[in-house]
This record gives sequence, C-alpha cells and structure tokens, in this order.
Amino acid sequence: MKREQHQIRKTEGLYKPLLDHDSCGIGFVADIKGRKSHQIITQGLTVLANLTHRGAVGADPLAGDGAGMLLQIPDGFF
Repeated sequence: MKREQHQIRKTEGLYKPLLDHDSCGIGFVADIKGRKSHQIITQGLTVLANLTHRGAVGADPLAGDGAGMLLQIPDGFF
C-alpha cells in the first residue's frame, strides 16, 4: 500500500460510503486498532437485535438462521 493510501486509511478507517448499496443485512463491529472493550460487545448485540427483520427468522422456529457473534478468545483461556 502506498504511503498516501495508508494515511487516508488512518484518517477515514475502512468504511467507504461510495461502495454502499442495497444488499443483504449484515453487521460488523470492531475496533480498528484491536482494542478490546465491553462497548464492542454491546454494539454487536445491538446489531444482532436489529437483524431480526431478516427473512430467515421464523422460517423454522427450531433452527437458527446463522446470525451470531464471532469473538476472539485466547487459547490460554481454555
């Protein structure tokens, strides 16, 4: 990556509004610098709650629709 592109990424982050368009509902919450915080979990749970409008919900009440959270848990934790 060129130095000027790297500087742009540092100020703007990864989100590119020009690439926004109609698509399937997804959510992604992360700290771009890799910091851990409870706020990230809270925001992730909010995203999940807002995905209940998806068509897969209620199609089969005994099966999930694949929505969930991916967490980084260190191997030493286990």
